[in-house]
Amino acid sequence: MPRILLLSRQPLATRPLHEWLDRTRDEIVLLTTPKAVAGAEDVLAEHFPMHRLVDSYHSWSAEQAAEEAARAYGVDLVASTSESDVLRAARLRARLGLPGQDVASATAYRDKLVMKQVAAAAGIGVPAFAPVDSPTDLLDFIDAEGFPVVVKPRLGAGAEGVSILRGPADVTAFLDREATSEVPYLPAQWMVEGFVTGEFFHVDGIMRDGRLVHAWPGQYTGGLAERIHDELHIGSVLLAPDDPRTAVLRDMARDVVSALPAAPHPLAFHLEAWIGPDGVPVLCEIASRAGGSLVGDQYAHAFGVHLAREGLRAQCGLPLTLTGQPAAPSVAVGFVLVPPGRGVFVPPAGPCPVPGTEMTLLREPGARCDGVEHVGDGAASFVVRAETAESVRKLLAEAMQWWHENTAWQ
Repeated sequence: MPRILLLSRQPLATRPLHEWLDRTRDEIVLLTTPKAVAGAEDVLAEHFPMHRLVDSYHSWSAEQAAEEAARAYGVDLVASTSESDVLRAARLRARLGLPGQDVASATAYRDKLVMKQVAAAAGIGVPAFAPVDSPTDLLDFIDAEGFPVVVKPRLGAGAEGVSILRGPADVTAFLDREATSEVPYLPAQWMVEGFVTGEFFHVDGIMRDGRLVHAWPGQYTGGLAERIHDELHIGSVLLAPDDPRTAVLRDMARDVVSALPAAPHPLAFHLEAWIGPDGVPVLCEIASRAGGSLVGDQYAHAFGVHLAREGLRAQCGLPLTLTGQPAAPSVAVGFVLVPPGRGVFVPPAGPCPVPGTEMTLLREPGARCDGVEHVGDGAASFVVRAETAESVRKLLAEAMQWWHENTAWQ
């Protein structure tokens, strides 16, 4: 295996990189944070002796430290585990003359304005959209398109910073948040798009050289931005092979991956789209990394590969485990991530009695919670496997009813 600079802020205790990769001690130069290795110092010492710890992971100084480490150890590849590292990894490759996803490709998969410009030029359905480089850009778009509209950071992830503006009061509130926003209100940082009404879906898989290696769609329950705002659960059920939306969404994923600048090596991807009453898909966004929340576990149940692991191994020059498109999932599978409430958590006294259901508590009993903090935040997760997608939906509904009847927030 070549020597690789690996950018990762994921906790080693929950994302066992040393188990995902064949060899790490002499091949991986890990750039991470003290927080990510807390409680796993023995793993760091044994498996990642070549490492650099940075306190401010997203700072420019961390990017400089990454380049210094890459040059000091003579790395051959740069790999990453998070969407926030996609562009900085591409910039490092350009600086070091290394292969992999380049800046043009990384920009198209990270910058939602560029993404939609490329997709629209290829004839792919997208909402009306525009950059927001000043307040007048936002007001001009609303004058032209009307309410509601969606304002989002161009380089955002996980629905963070997304606002749905339904009237003038929401516009005022958005503008008033400038002083406290983590994303600066500056040119090239924000965009606005029309609000799309329809069912919300995701497509996940592996791509290479502008084509799909394998992929499968699932249907979300609820929108991601709405989850944070309204503190709702988020869930998904993989679509059945004979569901007509399966072909529609895989065709869209194929067209989007073909339209955006290609990466030469395999990468995981996560696409989100709506399908309205007319049956036509509309692109929300696509990322060149594995889906978050329980999407990776869902895909692993269905196809035997975890896309976060598979995508990382591919970036490190290791062969793919799954090299072609399965005709169908091996099992119908879905999940729900239930939100934390407000107060002291009193979970159900026993395991979930719904057949085929695995429940995992994500908060300790007695923990004090204050609602949903981010899109992946949860009090518990439920994964259901059954013979059909419809059975999965039914069992998830039963599990949610049981949860709400047996859970308290005091």
